[in-house]
Amino acid sequence: MADQSIPQARTPEAAAGAPGAAPSPAADGISRRRLLGTAGATGLVLGAAGAAAGYAAAPTGATPLTSLGAEQVMFHGKHQPGITTPMQSCGHLVAFDLKPGAGRREAAALLRRWSDTARRLMAGEPAGSRDTDVARDAGPSSLTVTFGFGHSFFGRTGLEQQRPASLDPLPDFSSDHLDKARSNGDLWVQIGANDSLVAFHALRAIQKDAGSAARVRWQMNGFNRAPGATAHPMTTRNLMGQVDGTRNPRPGEADFDERIFVPATGGKDPAWMANGSYVVVRRIRMLLDDWEKLSGTEQEAVIGRRKSDGAPLSGGGETTEMDLEKTDADGNLVVPINAHARITRPDQNGGAAMLRRPFSYHDGFDADGVPDAGLLFICWQADPLRGFVPVQRKLDRGDALSAFIRHEASGLFAVPGGAAEGEYVGQRLLES
Repeated sequence: MADQSIPQARTPEAAAGAPGAAPSPAADGISRRRLLGTAGATGLVLGAAGAAAGYAAAPTGATPLTSLGAEQVMFHGKHQPGITTPMQSCGHLVAFDLKPGAGRREAAALLRRWSDTARRLMAGEPAGSRDTDVARDAGPSSLTVTFGFGHSFFGRTGLEQQRPASLDPLPDFSSDHLDKARSNGDLWVQIGANDSLVAFHALRAIQKDAGSAARVRWQMNGFNRAPGATAHPMTTRNLMGQVDGTRNPRPGEADFDERIFVPATGGKDPAWMANGSYVVVRRIRMLLDDWEKLSGTEQEAVIGRRKSDGAPLSGGGETTEMDLEKTDADGNLVVPINAHARITRPDQNGGAAMLRRPFSYHDGFDADGVPDAGLLFICWQADPLRGFVPVQRKLDRGDALSAFIRHEASGLFAVPGGAAEGEYVGQRLLES
């Protein structure tokens, strides 16, 4: 876990109708688009208002529930959806392995099917002639579907020469307790939406589309705070009760694209990865029984930020720059040397930065009543060797939070750029 998380708000690009998002669909034709009353128009008005506020920490608390279903994200664009899209309230992560005998041709046909299904569902349309009607009567609900390729995919499809060097397996970390059955995979799909039925509908459609080409390797479910749940825009909290996401890089910052997306030309990556990104996925269990034994002051010392508002212990508000040298009356550092927020600062890691877009998860309780809960950590970067790896190595050497978390699953995937009109995701790789 790093001290970064993508804010929950419409991006300026989304409100302006730039690639990656669009106004809500017209309420005609298909049942899922027949939204209640003037919900579509309401969504447009609120979207415009959100643009004026910029890239805020959370959706406006004034958003009527009837407008949530009207929000639509575009499938086609420069980048795949689900990267800079504001965090949704529910999500599914699923990895697939190609079945024996399935190769490049079958993979291409699968990505073509998946892309068509994603395009339909993100527009609020049925998945196809065999739609399950799970999401009938709902709008798009900010649905996004994102696709990526794992290291093993290239060997199974005879495309080893096209495998990016940045996709080399992550190094081992001493704090890892990884379950190989729930790690990696040939193909990876991220689904997010602001309605649970819409998200499940997409998950089921993607799984059915896999057919004889691929089988599910692992699948995880997550959630976030629902849009409009707070009285005013604010950064989200994780299951430890901490404000989580203050220092996430934001679209519009001068070096955002350089840090998050593979350049279209001139980089070390193969041409098919232009405008794509690399995603690290980690299932991080929070040892909540141990964490909750700490006092509030002790918890704040572990993180380095106030629990109430996310402000650094050195003073100020949530976005105030942390003073790493400030000491108390006894000469002790106000922000402890092993505080999580201190260790993860980009200026303490050679400028390493990643765009975190996680989901919380809860998978029930064990026989002793211990919750199996934590974070589905998802971070995006142009190069994982410059983003995730150096930060995690430093955390591995002395992060105070390490005693209260356990990394139980891991994966690294190459996520190509967005599909243009008439294309499917990964076409430039599979038909090269």
